Amino acid sequence: MSKPTRKRSSDTLRSGDVIGWLVLAASPTFASMAWISANDMQASICASPPEMLPISGMAFMYLLMSLFHLSPWLKLASAYWRQYPSPKTRGD
Repeated sequence: MSKPTRKRSSDTLRSGDVIGWLVLAASPTFASMAWISANDMQASICASPPEMLPISGMAFMYLLMSLFHLSPWLKLASAYWRQYPSPKTRGD
């Protein structure tokens, strides 16, 4: 007995493709949210006393989340550099 095979149409996205794009979108999204939060805090600096860190707690949290979600980008870059190594140059 053979299993019935399902045919996928070429216009439907596989869930793996969507997940791959979402994983890559996380780090830049959190980095932009950190930047927006830090710039928003800059506007309110005149009204509040100076803090120890130049960024607020939310901007710091977004920055940490951006760094935490950076690993898919590093894996992508590593795979690229393994596939296309830099050319060796000779000296003069």
